[in-house]
Amino acid sequence: MKIATIIKRISINFGFWLYISACALYILNVSTEQNHKWWYVFIASFILTLLSMKSKTNIGKYLTKPKVPMPTSKNQKTTAVIVPARWHKTLWGWQIALVLILTFITGWMVVEINPGKFFLQFKNAGGIMSGIFNPDFTALMPMIKALIETIFLALMSTVFAIPFAFLISFFAARNLMPKTWLGNSVYVIIRTVATIGRSIEAIVWAIIFCVWVGIGPFAGMLALWVHSIASLIKLYSEQIENIDPGPVEAIKATGAATLQVWRYAVIPQILSPYLAFTIYRWDINVRMATIVGFVGGGGIGLALQQQQQMLAWRNVGLIMWLIALVVWIMDMISGAVRQSLSEI
Repeated sequence: MKIATIIKRISINFGFWLYISACALYILNVSTEQNHKWWYVFIASFILTLLSMKSKTNIGKYLTKPKVPMPTSKNQKTTAVIVPARWHKTLWGWQIALVLILTFITGWMVVEINPGKFFLQFKNAGGIMSGIFNPDFTALMPMIKALIETIFLALMSTVFAIPFAFLISFFAARNLMPKTWLGNSVYVIIRTVATIGRSIEAIVWAIIFCVWVGIGPFAGMLALWVHSIASLIKLYSEQIENIDPGPVEAIKATGAATLQVWRYAVIPQILSPYLAFTIYRWDINVRMATIVGFVGGGGIGLALQQQQQMLAWRNVGLIMWLIALVVWIMDMISGAVRQSLSEI
């Protein structure tokens, strides 16, 4: 057996036992309200790994076992049919079961789930619920103005993100970048920056831009703009990576330059999906614009935060119904447009 395979199996088993031991220790600490040492986890994981490696059905061996080729007419032999053992008769089956059970219990404790509070303390939300179902329509016009601001905030952030994401996505597609150190470096850098920009939520970008340019819809637009560029780069580049390579190779065979290959072989294949992704992103930005408003990004979110702080639950209810109505309309419109584009 290769040393690399042995190391891989030991690593997989140790990783599973490390996770199982960590969850078990956390449950024990919370249940007993004590603080047992965390280095116990590594000792337990090491011992359990050594013991499990003696078993022929450990998770490491199960995940790294070689694939048996399907018999063909040339190599077909008369062999006995091997019936795999049921999961509860194997060590890997119990390891996976332990992971699932302990994950659920740990998640329950970490989130502090308490169904009793949900059902028995509903009266605490009575004022909010009554306001939601009895909105104050006297504040309708100011809220509609804020809602229009939110829609255009999302629209402008999407419009300004399109050219940046469109151009950069070609450099973030693996199949278009040359297999050189420069091409690989550009690909990795763009992908990394886009991943970081996408992983930082728009509300965090909104906080940054509220300090940068001041509170208002411009800060919210900039926050959604940055997040949209990062997200569209991922969507656009993955669509490029899934194109038919035939036209690209045919254009290259004629001696065409890189820009000509992009223009005549790539863009015709991605134009329709790009439009669908862009409309979908605008739909997402309308929803996210409400959230960025909570930290000063303008729009209906800012109005919602102000009314919530004043405990004006009837106005909060009005805003919630307006947001739900706009999101529903946007869903219908964007869904219809994307359906039309898919048929092109």
